[in-house]
Amino acid sequence: MNELNISDEVSYKALINKDSGFVGLFFAGIKTTGIFCIPTCRARKPKKENVEFFRTAKEAMVNGYRPCKVCKPLENPGETTEEIKSLFRELELNPTVRITDYSLTQRGIEPNKIRRWFLKNHGMTFQTYQRMLRINYALQNIIKGDKVIEAAYESGYESLSGFQHSFKKVVAQKPSESRNGNILSFERFSTPLGTMMAIGNDEGIYLLEFTDRRMLETELKRLEKHFKASILPGSNKYIQELKVQLKEYFEGKRKQFDVPLRFFGTAFQKNAWNALLAIPYGKTRSYKEQAQIIHRPKAVRAVGTANGCNRIAIVIPCHRVIGENGKLTGYGGGLWRKKWLLEHEKKFSGFQS
Repeated sequence: MNELNISDEVSYKALINKDSGFVGLFFAGIKTTGIFCIPTCRARKPKKENVEFFRTAKEAMVNGYRPCKVCKPLENPGETTEEIKSLFRELELNPTVRITDYSLTQRGIEPNKIRRWFLKNHGMTFQTYQRMLRINYALQNIIKGDKVIEAAYESGYESLSGFQHSFKKVVAQKPSESRNGNILSFERFSTPLGTMMAIGNDEGIYLLEFTDRRMLETELKRLEKHFKASILPGSNKYIQELKVQLKEYFEGKRKQFDVPLRFFGTAFQKNAWNALLAIPYGKTRSYKEQAQIIHRPKAVRAVGTANGCNRIAIVIPCHRVIGENGKLTGYGGGLWRKKWLLEHEKKFSGFQS
């Protein structure tokens, strides 16, 4: 789902039907081609599992997608001037070209006018758009097997160091890491409690967190280091299955998750997390009770710390652990989310899983 609570099912139906009523409400990222489209795109429609939806064009580009040449998703009918259309046409023909403010002035185009249009319509400047377009073009070439230096020069960069700096700023890793043999895919998606990020591969789910969690960046670095992996935009069967099961959970139709999990930590942390998995839906347990269950009755504080290191929110239900006096304490996603989750489960706990 996106931030307007339009479900993926509704969005996909709108995409298949080329429903103009949804133009501007979402953009569709096509995983098999690396492009993103508007709902009315005339191009051949992808399978549902090969699509992810974004609220803005900028979000689609941050996740590695390029604008579709068929539907031209960045051009807004009725708002796009001919001079802006001409810039899009030029970049469509050559996504690696650099159109500078000086170049715009030489053409009789006011750079600030172009900048304001991009900021208003897409939340980024024209120069930022060009940079992301070049980086995403290079990323696709690297994934296909091009050498980093080849991708750099083909993307319009005059120096390898300049390319590496820009690439890391956009993709959050070095170009050479983007085709590491060990790839973890990540996907962002909306839930009733806010945007979440899932990371996984064909072995299971490694992380599920709210994107506003303060420790998220640190956790991503730990994952990369521990598994010697690159984390890249994308999806896989377990992320897709997790999204389905989360949707069912939030609808009150699912009480247990059965996607395979991959977590790492100390022996104590793993014991604590496994104890969390044993807490029934709709029930709570105190930190003291959890410590007793893992045969470490004096390690109440350590149990709390271990719960705080849980990287797979909701599925490993650390939200079900509360203070001995019944008070809600300690939740990485925020106490308001912990309260919501407990009330949600209490509401539906009378149903069978």
